[in-house]
Amino acid sequence: MAEVYDGAVDKGLEGVIACTTGVSSIVDATLCYRGYLIEDLAKNSSFEEVVYLLWNDRMPSATELKTFSDTLRSGMKLDPAFVQQLKGLPTEGVHPMAWLRTAVSAAALWDSDSQSMEQADLEQVALRLTAKVGPMVALFERFRQGKDYVEGNPEKSFAWNFLYMLKGEEPDAEMVDVFDTCLILHADHELNCSAFSARVTASSLSDVYSAVTSAIGALKGPLHGGANEQVMRMLIDIGTVEKAQEWIKNALANKEKVMGFGHRVYKNGDPRAKILRSMSESLCKKAGTAYYDMSKVIDDTVQSEKGLLPNVDFYSASVYYSMGIPLDLYTPIFATSRVSGWLAHIFEQYSKNRIYRPRGEWVGKEGLKYTPIAER
Repeated sequence: MAEVYDGAVDKGLEGVIACTTGVSSIVDATLCYRGYLIEDLAKNSSFEEVVYLLWNDRMPSATELKTFSDTLRSGMKLDPAFVQQLKGLPTEGVHPMAWLRTAVSAAALWDSDSQSMEQADLEQVALRLTAKVGPMVALFERFRQGKDYVEGNPEKSFAWNFLYMLKGEEPDAEMVDVFDTCLILHADHELNCSAFSARVTASSLSDVYSAVTSAIGALKGPLHGGANEQVMRMLIDIGTVEKAQEWIKNALANKEKVMGFGHRVYKNGDPRAKILRSMSESLCKKAGTAYYDMSKVIDDTVQSEKGLLPNVDFYSASVYYSMGIPLDLYTPIFATSRVSGWLAHIFEQYSKNRIYRPRGEWVGKEGLKYTPIAER
């Protein structure tokens, strides 16, 4: 087996500027979408308005927002023939992100504009994709429970529709508001692994569906989108508040990775985590669980022992759990929101494109000569 080289100057491309972008920015502990603070958007905006902002680089007027929202919500309805096609995909023992990756790729075959590079067609494809990823996630869950597809209500918000299509019952207003905020918080995050994957694929001038499928494949990894699921599994494994501190100290002493802490870019705290912490406290109290209290002990312990701060995944785990969402759907829900950001990056890549073609520093053998097989 070839020796693995571990001395790359730019391991993981850390600190390397790969492109210019106007979609979102991270400066110290500040996250902005198109110049708007994430705290401002989370408090005052809606997911539909944030999607419009990400794609158009400005806030919509009231008329523009209504038209955009109506189009997006009406697009959440899945074609019966497509639903039947997806019903043929296996769900037992299948990772939801693997299923979603296949479903999104298949959706291109049902979209007559999927191969077009005309701006008007690209905008329609983006609307359809953003509208349908959530319903596909809900469909997966219903299929594996042996339940039928639930059609949404275009008069209701995107967040309301997802929760309704997932559970088949009208969601609580507070849950809708919380989920809408979660969608906003996860919509984009500068040049992360999945956004970069989308841009690399788009840079070859491949179609939107291919670029989004690439992004889903990247998000599937536990070091990217799968971390919040692992956080919740950890909380369940710990079990009680009383055991939390000792459990974490033992994990750190054994050099085990505690998911949900630290960040490649944020060194002074993830602003999204602060918003989610407040939501976790409220929801866990309402649900009668100790997962927020347990999370707080873990947070304090990791900060004290390692100086690491929580990232977006840490408190989002207990938020989703309190909403009754299955653990393995946390990452697909991430994709339900993040597809809007991926599309903004894809559009930006198309608009000033040059195909990505980095170089690798050679560290292998040199000067070898072929020897006939009989002489080896």
